[in-house]
Amino acid sequence: MIEKIDAAETVGEIVVKCPKASDFFKSRKIDFCCGGDRPLKKVLLEKGIDEASTLEKLNELYFQTMATDTITDWRAISSQEVIKHIEQTHHLFIKEELEQLAPYVRKVKLVHGADHPFLHEIDDLFTAFKDDLLAHTKKEEQSVFPAILAFEQENPGHSREDLAAMIEELEAEHDDSGGILKKIRELTNDYTLPEGACRTYQLVYKRLEALEDDTFTHIHLENNILFPRYAV
Repeated sequence: MIEKIDAAETVGEIVVKCPKASDFFKSRKIDFCCGGDRPLKKVLLEKGIDEASTLEKLNELYFQTMATDTITDWRAISSQEVIKHIEQTHHLFIKEELEQLAPYVRKVKLVHGADHPFLHEIDDLFTAFKDDLLAHTKKEEQSVFPAILAFEQENPGHSREDLAAMIEELEAEHDDSGGILKKIRELTNDYTLPEGACRTYQLVYKRLEALEDDTFTHIHLENNILFPRYAV
């Protein structure tokens, strides 16, 4: 018998168990990555969302997941493969997209900033996000991920306590990056385009939202799948 999703579980645990829940949570502005350690019951209470109907929908999604083989259960995947996926999928996307998107964000600010002053803040936030995340991924690839793989091979260059401290630092950086993306979403009114928005304006909003989606999935894989394996 499949165990049902319960409101006492954390949001992150639910997405680990049922990846399809991520889209459901996004639609209700429930943070499943940086805020994934919070019990669903508490989150629903704070947001005024009905618990019974939410659990009904989540369990429906969960049973759909159990009925298909197309969903990857990352809990059963080795750390080496999870890291490989993160680097080849999310890190590669981040490195390319941040550099390519930056000129468009700046252009929209320069052209439309007088009429829409919030675009100046969005440009500043995006620049901070870009600089922070590129440094963050470099730290993961050159320091933390190799330390994890060495630990897995029983040839650790760091103790479990040292590794846990390194991971805690990464999680704090995840919180900062997630906070920036949430602020951008707030400033754009959930990426609602102003009337008469030009094609570049439309492009920037679409790509910023896609960047948010990828980043939250990326953070979820690390915070809720990979990193808990090395908790002290």
